[in-house]
Amino acid sequence: MASYVKYQNGVTALLEVINSGSDTWRLILSNTAPTVATDKTQSDAHELTTSGGYTVNGVACTITSHTESGGTYKLVLAAPASPTWTASGGGFTFRYVILWNQTNDALIAYWDYGSSVALSGANGDTFTPTLDASNGTFTVA
Repeated sequence: MASYVKYQNGVTALLEVINSGSDTWRLILSNTAPTVATDKTQSDAHELTTSGGYTVNGVACTITSHTESGGTYKLVLAAPASPTWTASGGGFTFRYVILWNQTNDALIAYWDYGSSVALSGANGDTFTPTLDASNGTFTVA
């Protein structure tokens, strides 16, 4: 299971800049360990380049719900229903799935898979991240 880690600057963006319920959210992939204290924008994320079945800017998420109850805000996002990435050619390798607010170019959080995930173009491997529909992609209390 991948572990969820927030970017420190993502907290500021959530509270001062982002409209979570209407902005454009995307998932991007990286092999470079994030620096939670200083990374802010997509360029800081060292996103994979377009090749082997991955395309720069990743995939768009759908806002399933955004609610506040008892002083806790919860955003629920869903990744595309079909396999999000299908390896082709030489495939690609990643370790981090990064939640990026494209509207404001703000990194919010990432999931660390603990080691590299290799998708082989020869096998047509696919990868679809699972976002938590019950507890939300994130909460702010």
